[in-house]
Amino acid sequence: MTVDRIAGRRAELAALGRMLEEVRAGAGRALVLRGEPGAGKSTLVRHTAGRAAPARVLSATGAEPESGMAFAALHQLLRPVAGLAAALPDAQRHAVRAALGLAEPTAAQDRFLVSAGVLSLLAEAAVPGGLLCVVDDFQWVDQASADALLFAARRIGGDGVGLLIGTRDTPAARQALRDLRTLELLGLDAGSAGEVLAAGAAAAPAPAVVERLTAATGGNPLALHETAGLLSDEQLAGGAPLPDPLPAGQGVTAVYGEQIARLPADVRLVLLVAAVEGQGDPVLIREAAARLGASPAALDAAETAGVIDVRPSQVRFRHPLIRSAVHAGASPAARRAAHAALAALLAERGDDDRRARHLAEAATGPDESVAAALADVAERARARGGYADAAQTLAWAAELTPAPAARARRLKDAAVAAWLGGHPGQARTALAAARDLTREPVLLAEIAQLGGRFERSSGNVAEALRALLSAAERAAAAAPGGDGERIVLALLGDAAEAALCVGDMDAVARIGRRAAELGPPEGRSPAPEDAFLRNVLAGVGAMYEGDAGRGVPLLRKALDGLPDDGDDAAAFLWASAAASLLGESEAATRHGARAGRVARVSGMVGTLSVVLETAATAERMNSGFALSAALSEEGLALARETGAGNSAAAHLANLAVCAAVRGREEDCRRYAHEALAVAIPHRLGLRAGVASYALGLLDLGLGRFDRAHERFASLVTAGPGVGHPLVLWGSTADRVEAAVAAGDLAAARAAVGFVEEWSAGAASPRARAVLARCRALVCDDGTATELLREALGLLGDDGAAAYERARVALLLGERLRRDRRAGEARAPLRRAAETFHRLGAEPWRRRALGELRAAGETSDPAGPAALAALTSQELRIARLVAEGASNRDVAARLFLSPRTVEYHLYKVYPKLGITSRTELARLLG
Repeated sequence: MTVDRIAGRRAELAALGRMLEEVRAGAGRALVLRGEPGAGKSTLVRHTAGRAAPARVLSATGAEPESGMAFAALHQLLRPVAGLAAALPDAQRHAVRAALGLAEPTAAQDRFLVSAGVLSLLAEAAVPGGLLCVVDDFQWVDQASADALLFAARRIGGDGVGLLIGTRDTPAARQALRDLRTLELLGLDAGSAGEVLAAGAAAAPAPAVVERLTAATGGNPLALHETAGLLSDEQLAGGAPLPDPLPAGQGVTAVYGEQIARLPADVRLVLLVAAVEGQGDPVLIREAAARLGASPAALDAAETAGVIDVRPSQVRFRHPLIRSAVHAGASPAARRAAHAALAALLAERGDDDRRARHLAEAATGPDESVAAALADVAERARARGGYADAAQTLAWAAELTPAPAARARRLKDAAVAAWLGGHPGQARTALAAARDLTREPVLLAEIAQLGGRFERSSGNVAEALRALLSAAERAAAAAPGGDGERIVLALLGDAAEAALCVGDMDAVARIGRRAAELGPPEGRSPAPEDAFLRNVLAGVGAMYEGDAGRGVPLLRKALDGLPDDGDDAAAFLWASAAASLLGESEAATRHGARAGRVARVSGMVGTLSVVLETAATAERMNSGFALSAALSEEGLALARETGAGNSAAAHLANLAVCAAVRGREEDCRRYAHEALAVAIPHRLGLRAGVASYALGLLDLGLGRFDRAHERFASLVTAGPGVGHPLVLWGSTADRVEAAVAAGDLAAARAAVGFVEEWSAGAASPRARAVLARCRALVCDDGTATELLREALGLLGDDGAAAYERARVALLLGERLRRDRRAGEARAPLRRAAETFHRLGAEPWRRRALGELRAAGETSDPAGPAALAALTSQELRIARLVAEGASNRDVAARLFLSPRTVEYHLYKVYPKLGITSRTELARLLG
């Protein structure tokens, strides 16, 4: 290691040394070295890797020709430890092996499933002494590899894995790496620059020359080193004038360009082949260069010239800028010829992916055969989970596609891949281009459906609803009957989801009526999935239209036809909604959980954040506030990583409610305001309503009854886009309580009338309990205690109703104490305080304890609230283990490594005061 490339980097070397110490000690660390070309990133990366022992070192270097080849960098990095994949959970093992080209993908994989497998594999490779992964030239790493590595970087906390990334300072790299700790490599000062110049020249430079060269190069170490070699001793000593402009003043690439231009023609030719080949395969480079007329000795001559290193397995440029200079100095025709020669040789080898890319680079215009080959490459990348790279390749294929209709379809496919790859801007651009190229009705309907889904996921949901309904009308007119009705039904299903998010129940009813009119062609039985969706949409629409007589049988028929072993997460979400409307909360929760399992196990993480919305809400409605918050934290992270802003708003709103119940005022307000900032402009009435409800519930729990009453009253007047009927119904009991406490009995009685109308004919014990509780709060004939006891009886021993039962018990105890029946009041108040404490509902517990003291009891009956000591991650793991999942199963479901699961369980047991899975199941059962 020479001093010229390390000079002036003492602070950086110290930080890298600390990182190595922490990794060896079992910590997970990620660090980015960022700077301009020639700043010394690669030198520092190699220096750190050389001092990592006893930690294992894995390395990869990005290459521009491979920047669109899915998982190319990951294959380079993980090839030495691929055998350790046997220890991974099944889904992760299959995904990683497929991504590395060691197995055929069994189905289209989500990129996050591959990422989770990479995380697990790194954790396995870190045993026993730690692991350092060094990735240089990250700006050229393919997107699929970058996604997987960044996923791991955010989750390597306790696995003994270090990730050291070297990258140029490009906008894309800065954005991708924004969450990671970064060391900026700035220019050297004059003192350090003098050391570099002295090491690169025969004579020590004069101070004035050092100052000028430092200013001219910006202190860039590589520029200083190369410039020193181009100046005479007399110039360095200050005895002769320096060139004007300085060689380095033209840029470091120009320095290399001059060096390359002086080489013989066949040496420049072999360098060009090496520059465009990308993988450094010496045999391939020699053969391709020979076909173009280079001599067999040209590659060795290039090494002698000092621009490349030739090893038995790889040809490497001494610096990436040399490759850039070679490429830039060649004519377009020469570059195309090099690509064509490589394509011909790769065809003989049967390497279809690389052959297609070189053919595309060699093309001079549209060519369907080349475009089709690229589309096949994209399909293979998509099947391995490399969606972002598949999108880029499909867009490239579209450019080379002569026929407009085929080009439109490839652009549509590129949009889907870009969306699943977490690039919504690219997805919208590709979709808009596809829309302009076709008039084919079915393709236009598919494009409209995708556009509506994109808008619903991260844009204005009311606009998504309008677009989807309009598309359904156009599709019905353009392709009546048969398969056309299937397209219409699919569009109506998406429109119904949008309408439910907005809170436009008139639209939900219209969609239901339209769905009921659809059917299969005459003489054909409907496909089960179509029959299910049609019955659900018609049933939901009828229920919101107030026609339970028609809606209930339709929903029941849909649920009866749902296969228990299905793998359609969306169908289980609809089943959860149907069961909720039927008042079957237990079934709704079961279907929601099933949707989550399907999404996790199949790797459908593109939909997982949406699935987790239902799962988190179900846990909250069933008194599982800690787990609900944990699920929403997971969903929020996934939504943000995939660009699903509207799903993020849903999780923020749910987190606000959980924080309100637990009395965490600052968190509640932050979550609610963040949710509202997205929900209101995007017309997410359901999410806006939940966030507003959270703020009202916070005020109610903290005894600010007038403010709570104002907030709940605003829910009554909130229309579609800012409120939602479901929120209005769900908040009724709280609205009544706040109105009574604020002295507005008229508003309280109006709310009771609303709940009487809403729950008319409801068979659910919970719905009837809510009605009894509300009536008790406004009655003035002495029957309040009987109504509250009735509500408690309806709720029974249902563990999922623990919070509601505690709220009713608190109201009963308060009423009994005010009726001067303190002895009777203490039992329900004690039960309420115990339950609130167990659930972490601290404001309500304080209120119950205050009532208990007023009733003559001074002791605090609180038992242990062990779950409150667990982190969100620990709680999710504990819940799955309690359900009987193995560590490997938990790792697969939560996209963790098995070792991370073991690490968290090691901390969970002492926190809960238990020693076994059996005790954990009993505690959380």
